[in-house]
Amino acid sequence: MQVQPYIFFEGKCEEAINFYKTALNAEVVMLMRYKDNPEPQASGDGCGPGMSSIKPESVMHATLKIGGTDVMMSDGMASGKPEFKGITLSLNPATEAEAKKLFEALGVGGQVQMPMAKTFFSPCFGMVADRFGVSWMIVVPGDMPAR
Repeated sequence: MQVQPYIFFEGKCEEAINFYKTALNAEVVMLMRYKDNPEPQASGDGCGPGMSSIKPESVMHATLKIGGTDVMMSDGMASGKPEFKGITLSLNPATEAEAKKLFEALGVGGQVQMPMAKTFFSPCFGMVADRFGVSWMIVVPGDMPAR
């Protein structure tokens, strides 16, 4: 069994996919739009009743491969108000140079929460919220203190 993150971008999923392809070298494994639904709902647009904010071109489901992890995402209900509270995604690059590159790429249009620095648990650690509001920790593995 695996635990996989599923992120709802509320109308900005395609923009996020393109951003992560560039910033994280993510690979699109699968992408399905609401218009691709093989069982269109009563509304006739493939979105279903109560989903009038969703356009047929909106992303119903996508899977990106980031490193060795699948990250699933969607436009959700396309409310235009994504909220990413109480969760942070963590990247564990092998080198400080790679960590700094990822941190800078994710920070474009975003907000640094903790600048990259040496810590007691990592030679290079930082936290950044990307331009969509998704929080990321960049952690180069280091020697953890013994207990």
